[in-house]
Amino acid sequence: MPRMTAARAAVEILKREGVTNAFGVPGAAINPFYAALKAAGGVHHTLARHVEGASHMAEGYTRTNPGNIGVCIGTSGPAGTDMITGLYSAIADSIPILCITGQAPVARIHKEDFQAVDIASIARPVTKAATTVLEAAQVPGVFQQAFHLMRSGRPGPVLIDLPIDVQMTEIEFDPETYQPLPVYKPTATRAQIEKALDLLQAAERPLIVAGGGIINADASDLLVEFAELTGVPVVPTLMGWGTLPDDHALNAGMVGLQTSHRYGNATFLESDFVLGIGNRWANRHTGNLDVYTKDRTFVHVDIEPTQIGRIFAPDYGIASDARAALELFVEIAKERDAAGALKDRGAWAASAQERKATLLRRTHFDNVPLKPQRVYEEMNRAFGPETRYVTTIGLSQIAGAQMLHVYKPRHWINCGQAGPLGWTIPAALGVATADPETPVVALSGDYDFQFMIEELAVGAQHRIPYVHVLVNNSYLGLIRQAQRNFDIDFQVKLEFENLNSPELGVYGVDHVKVAEGLGCKAIRVTEPDQLLPAFEEAKKLAAEFRVPVVVEAILERVTNIAMSGSDIASVVEFEDLATEPGHAPTAIRPLAV
Repeated sequence: MPRMTAARAAVEILKREGVTNAFGVPGAAINPFYAALKAAGGVHHTLARHVEGASHMAEGYTRTNPGNIGVCIGTSGPAGTDMITGLYSAIADSIPILCITGQAPVARIHKEDFQAVDIASIARPVTKAATTVLEAAQVPGVFQQAFHLMRSGRPGPVLIDLPIDVQMTEIEFDPETYQPLPVYKPTATRAQIEKALDLLQAAERPLIVAGGGIINADASDLLVEFAELTGVPVVPTLMGWGTLPDDHALNAGMVGLQTSHRYGNATFLESDFVLGIGNRWANRHTGNLDVYTKDRTFVHVDIEPTQIGRIFAPDYGIASDARAALELFVEIAKERDAAGALKDRGAWAASAQERKATLLRRTHFDNVPLKPQRVYEEMNRAFGPETRYVTTIGLSQIAGAQMLHVYKPRHWINCGQAGPLGWTIPAALGVATADPETPVVALSGDYDFQFMIEELAVGAQHRIPYVHVLVNNSYLGLIRQAQRNFDIDFQVKLEFENLNSPELGVYGVDHVKVAEGLGCKAIRVTEPDQLLPAFEEAKKLAAEFRVPVVVEAILERVTNIAMSGSDIASVVEFEDLATEPGHAPTAIRPLAV
């Protein structure tokens, strides 16, 4: 039987489970694992500047392509605690990542040894499993189980903590005979799907709510086929955006309190039946449940049985992987279509498209300083349907989701539930690593950008090109807008006069100098007509120098973005709405007047 260190066995398992990339920061307690990583070869490692950044790079990597599992590695103590935010973000959005940490020797874990912390206990609430391996011979089984858990049922992250002496202990292990464990996913029955279709058939104005579980299951093609067979309009959630193209005739727009379209909310409020697939009824999608659920029948399909009924009790629930369910939905819908047993939904679908062409927000403003709406309008012109957008939270993300366009699954990569500031830069680096051939465009407000700005150096060092659109109003914009309810404007201003960049006025941090100092390229835009040329130049610079390129747009200090604090029927529109076609020239449907 071959003998090798437990660390080497772990690396061999990573390769046989399909891992080709890892992100991390070495340290004393994880150095044996890094030695095995180097000796084994086959896993490309990207050195992060912050261990939390490594965890978000792993997230971005996983979210980019079906089957990917991002791996993040750190030493003992603070490296593990730094990665907790990444683990939380991953479990909240059902994203499998593997976090590997070093640990003090087994005999000294509970003796207040240097950087010894019970990371497994800390990580357990935000992982599917978190284990400190105390016996070297258990390392292969723990890693095998980790991949089984990450892929089975509702996907999610796992943490494995390896004491340094466990890593270095030799064990018997034969990589050539290693096999991954079978993956378990619940599957719907034909009887369940028949009943769900019966309920849909009885409705007059049905909708499909397409959640991120469809993207996780790589089932967007089936969702589109099912929608087209039945003629039922589709509402993608924020995490399900891209399941069908924005310009598809059955795309009814997004619904919610913040990342929503006026036409999406209006169509939802006219509906009488909702089939939710792979979604979790997030509160910023539903708002007040009395308004959301009133006079509607609900069917909920989700891979996690305990998710059904967690937010509200549907009329019918099905525990199933989204792909397995949609295969049956398509099969049975085809049979009913052939038998002439499906209703004609043409008039209902047409009404959704009519709202899509009339209920538009204005994007075209010539103001200086810039209005953010104009930035997204020019992004629509500059970046085509192949673009993968990456963003996290804030007014920049909310307005971007209201005004940008997404045409493919995994082309809107958004940390939806946790929303940690600083996520965008490292996640974009993970996305661009996973798919270097597809254009990647990140979107940040100034505070998100500043949180983990040091990770730009990773893109410069490892030649990972992408374009980062930075909308700068020198404010915590979303928090400032929320503080209006308290009649305050307190501790949300980032403004100051930069002694080294007086030309910025009160906009404070010179992001162009910082980005250039970190080895990247950067462009500052102050006039609306400069935006499109700047985006085109950024694409050229990224291709030429193979580094991140920042385009900073200097915004007006205060902009209130459309949203509601309560329910989807009472979204407040703070800006003038589109009343003529020139007000929204890059809208999916030209404004009908």
